[in-house]
Amino acid sequence: MRKRGLRSRTVLAAVAAAVLGAAGCDASGGSGGDRARGGEPSPVPVWDVSPNSVVAVGDSITRGFDACTVLSDCPEVSWATGDSAEVDSLAVRLLGRTRAAGHSWNYAETGARVADLPAQLAAAEAKRPQLVTVMIGANDACRSSTSAMTSVAAFRADFTAALAGLREALPKTQVYVSSVPDLKRLWSQGRTNALGKQVWKLGICPSMLADADAVDAAATRRRETVRERVEAYNEVLAQVCAKDRRCRFDGGAVYAYRFGTDALSPWDWFHPSVSGQARLAEIAYRIVTAEKQ
Repeated sequence: MRKRGLRSRTVLAAVAAAVLGAAGCDASGGSGGDRARGGEPSPVPVWDVSPNSVVAVGDSITRGFDACTVLSDCPEVSWATGDSAEVDSLAVRLLGRTRAAGHSWNYAETGARVADLPAQLAAAEAKRPQLVTVMIGANDACRSSTSAMTSVAAFRADFTAALAGLREALPKTQVYVSSVPDLKRLWSQGRTNALGKQVWKLGICPSMLADADAVDAAATRRRETVRERVEAYNEVLAQVCAKDRRCRFDGGAVYAYRFGTDALSPWDWFHPSVSGQARLAEIAYRIVTAEKQ
């Protein structure tokens, strides 16, 4: 009995030592910051829910295109970095209005596709932000035809390279990745507006919006092909982001958001309105500030 008790005490001591040793490592595998009650460093979370600077990259949605006037950018209402009180952008929610004015930047470009991300991120790197927001992919699907859409393989390669380049330059910068909106949902809402359909004829997302009133088999299949490509892009964004411990994907929240007519531009009934931009800001803030994902 004494030998068995000795062995039990030895095993318990070994387990206790292992547990204490594990508790002394932070989430990145190094020494922790603050000291726990027992003198060991406590874990340091990888994700900071209160970053102090924000850079936005992406496409026309992040530029606030058609939210304020027809066929024009309106970055002041951008969901990511705008200063509009109606939107209450992610940057304003995180930093406060005063700090956001000098510590948030918007390098998104109307018409940008995933292949344009490296140039935008290069500009972002110079600011050394603690958080980068990414919304990209709509223009990869919004092409002259479904055959002209960016392939899933190319989208994956370009997004992977862009994120890897940012990570090499800024190892600790956090990245929030938005899903691509459901373009077919936007079509179904906007097609009820005669003015919006006239603006669509100027070349807005032809693969989805061309012949807006057509509901024959060919038109239905074309739109479904675009929707399937968007879903494939979102799967790529989720998979690539999941491999980076400082990247958070929105889990498809933007794609799932059911934009109503009040959330769409009163000029093109396709891009988000000021109200729609506010909804995007709410989604982003919820994801970025969640203690765990």
